[in-house]
Amino acid sequence: MFDLPDDQILPVSLEHVFWTWSAQGKVQPIPVKRAQGVYFWDVNGKRYLDFNSMTMCVNIGHGNQRVIRAMQEQAAALPYAAPGLTTKVRALASRAVAEITPGGQLSKVLFTLGGADANENAVKLARGFSGRHKVLARYRSYHGATSGAMALSGDPRRTAWEPNLMPGVVHFLDPYRYRSTFHRTNPDISEEDFTQDYLNHLEEIILYEGPETIAAVLMETVTGTNGILIPPQGYLQGVRRLCDRYGILMIADEVMSGFGRTGRWFAVDHWGVVPDMITMAKGLTSAYAPLGAVALKPEIADAYRERVFWSGLTYTSHPVSLAAAVGNISVLREDHLIEQAAAMDVVLRHMLDSLKNAHPSVGEVRSIGLFGILELVRNQETREPMAPWNQNSPEMAAFRNYCLDQGVFLYTHWHTVLVIPPLIINREQLEEGFQVLDEALKITDQAVC
Repeated sequence: MFDLPDDQILPVSLEHVFWTWSAQGKVQPIPVKRAQGVYFWDVNGKRYLDFNSMTMCVNIGHGNQRVIRAMQEQAAALPYAAPGLTTKVRALASRAVAEITPGGQLSKVLFTLGGADANENAVKLARGFSGRHKVLARYRSYHGATSGAMALSGDPRRTAWEPNLMPGVVHFLDPYRYRSTFHRTNPDISEEDFTQDYLNHLEEIILYEGPETIAAVLMETVTGTNGILIPPQGYLQGVRRLCDRYGILMIADEVMSGFGRTGRWFAVDHWGVVPDMITMAKGLTSAYAPLGAVALKPEIADAYRERVFWSGLTYTSHPVSLAAAVGNISVLREDHLIEQAAAMDVVLRHMLDSLKNAHPSVGEVRSIGLFGILELVRNQETREPMAPWNQNSPEMAAFRNYCLDQGVFLYTHWHTVLVIPPLIINREQLEEGFQVLDEALKITDQAVC
């Protein structure tokens, strides 16, 4: 019953699987058989360099036996416990997460199943704590696919499901220098003034909406799939000041940018900012098991000391997932992978800059740690994107197909190319991928006018 020949994996999957984020008649999945380190193999033995950590989550790389053994031992001892009970692994996991938050100040941890419900629970906590209902989030953001998280998201994945989404969300603009709405006629503005313009924009929206109605500002610290947008100096500190001024909670979505991705445990650590809550998933277990979490300041938790927090799930704090988290955090520490990502920051940036200098279709590159992107354009002066907003293009499709043919697995998002490899990647493996990118960009270069 549980056996299936390799050559039947793809046809049986196509017959029975309902695919997410896809038109059902257009899916072309790779039938994967095994993975190790920074590589995975399909059923035909073809090797792929995983340049996207699968879905930006396998931070420690594939096949780490320490994490696998931790999960096996937990499954053998106690595979499940009801959410109202506690276990050794629950105590260890919550302490491990609390200890790595900025200054250890977010000392309470609510475990969830993934990033989307981490963000939804953060909103519930903020609304219950503050007695306010509105949440401010940015347009170039993605916070998850559940109804509440989709409402928080600003990108077009939200609009497909409107109006049946969580109410009370107001969006504002990201400080996106390459395509800044405010500075098209003033591109040489100083970083300090650029930052202040976007803080003024946020404060204006706060005042228009009424500070007394706003429970939280929720942001990806470094915007993920919508651009790897790294906040300019002073921006996060300014958002923290605005939140303090108006009694608004600051929630950092670190689902993608956390657990070493940017060269710090959390991206907020780069700017010395302590949010009121941090949401996390992906790198929390490096996807060895599904798990998310909200780390929060104790004063927020204290608001629920005498009243019930009306939320929870059957699999909250699942022991096997928690064992994966404990093992994963131990690997990140023992193998110095946070430091590895920090050291690779300059290497990745140099390689991205080299592609930008060599190819007219590369309009902009951005990176922090091992979190990088190429923004492809048809014209460097007009900055016309290689694919329209929320669409693909023949050139972008050909680019990605070439990379896959050459054994490099990556994501393209509209006109951008994401470079988000496992944190264990070394210089030679990174060069291996960039050699393929260098050739693939010749395809998009042909579309430059």
